[in-house]
Amino acid sequence: MSRGATVWLTGLSGAGKTTIAVAVAERLRAAGREVEVLDGDELRRGLSAGLGFSRDDRDTHVRRVGFVAELLARHGVIALVPVIAPYASTRDEVRAHHDAHGTGYLEVHVATALAECIRRDVKGLYARAAAGELTEMTGVDDPYEEPDKPDLRLDTTGTDIAAAARRVMELLTERGMT
Repeated sequence: MSRGATVWLTGLSGAGKTTIAVAVAERLRAAGREVEVLDGDELRRGLSAGLGFSRDDRDTHVRRVGFVAELLARHGVIALVPVIAPYASTRDEVRAHHDAHGTGYLEVHVATALAECIRRDVKGLYARAAAGELTEMTGVDDPYEEPDKPDLRLDTTGTDIAAAARRVMELLTERGMT
């Protein structure tokens, strides 16, 4: 069985996390790897249904997703996790959980500037926040703590998805995780 790993893509809403994860998943599947994309929005509707957006609820959601990702990775799957995970301490907990099980873990900071994420506003969340219809929006009225030392930092402003996916694949290869 191939070794699995978790690749956590953290960043603001609209940064390109899910788009990159899907592109990486396609490349890995083409190479014969077992891959799962654990999309934060989908998991909130199922695994974390009923949780809100308070700090405690966000932390609980991230811990749950981290547990599932590690479990999959421990069984040979490459888990691609495009989840905002706004708080450094909770991301550190997830990494420590992986380390405790000897499971590979990479943190990719999709470091696209807030202004670009607002311009894209793929889900209309920034417009809703600006209109006062949405509170506790990460990067707007709730903090996003950027990673100090991610394994990879990507700014998708002006970068095509193929190039971003290629950089993630190169990192996986460098770390012996493909």
